Amino acid sequence: MKRRNTQPKKEILSALKSAHSALSHEMIQSEMKDQMDRATIYRVLNRFCEDGLVHRIVGDDGKQYFALCLQCEEKKHHHNHFHFRCLDCGTVECLDKEIQISLPAGYVPEHFNGLITGHCRRCS
Repeated sequence: MKRRNTQPKKEILSALKSAHSALSHEMIQSEMKDQMDRATIYRVLNRFCEDGLVHRIVGDDGKQYFALCLQCEEKKHHHNHFHFRCLDCGTVECLDKEIQISLPAGYVPEHFNGLITGHCRRCS
């Protein structure tokens, strides 16, 4: 289904494109200087996930982070990879190595969400 290209969508997509790591809802709201309500941001982020423009990362801190996948630019996000959350600076980054998971017979994986925590290159 074709979706309208609204101003909130443009602004949120721009924030995600200019970010050097995945952003939480709170980070995006702060970037918008509170000019956009929480419900609009959540709705847009969820639609971006549904449309494959971004992928959702569930952090060990319970927050959801959203990222554009560099390998998937202009295409739907289609592969599984680990993410890294720095315990010092808090950035959440996609690690570019795709992983393969071996499951018992009869299981068909659709999605994987893996998170590693530690100290990033800048903080270690």
